[in-house]
Amino acid sequence: MQKKSWVKMGDQTSIIKIFREEWADPDIALPAYESTGAAGADIRANFSAEKRKDGLILAPMGRGILPSGLRMEIPHGLEVQIRARSGLAAKHGIGIVNGPGTIDSDYRGPIGIMLINWGADPIIITHGMRIAQLVVAPVIQAQFQLVSGLAETQRGSGGFGSTGTN
Repeated sequence: MQKKSWVKMGDQTSIIKIFREEWADPDIALPAYESTGAAGADIRANFSAEKRKDGLILAPMGRGILPSGLRMEIPHGLEVQIRARSGLAAKHGIGIVNGPGTIDSDYRGPIGIMLINWGADPIIITHGMRIAQLVVAPVIQAQFQLVSGLAETQRGSGGFGSTGTN
């Protein structure tokens, strides 16, 4: 299967432009969808030359910002969400610290993936390892208006757990 890095919806094609950092390993694959129905494109760790051999040990409850070696140009009206990979989460307890993370369309800096190890054992993040997935999503910006009251609803102000336990 040929992996695509774009989605065509009707007559509109969304292209995320990728810039590889000068220090980054060009043999590490760009983000790619691993199946035809995948919502997220896997992104890989891309360590600088001096860290490629050892990778990074993520201790239990440890956090780290993993380099991707990439920068992106995201079209206005879209965002890229960074989400955990379900396999890493299920097998090792690896999640995204601020999950999902957001890459805004006007950001042009390095893409770092903030991982946390919720598991009981340390895990070694290796060079080239698939560490997260990127989901491209539309963005709607709203206007915020101060008012003197809000419309009533059946739920009202009931918050955490207010709709029941089942």
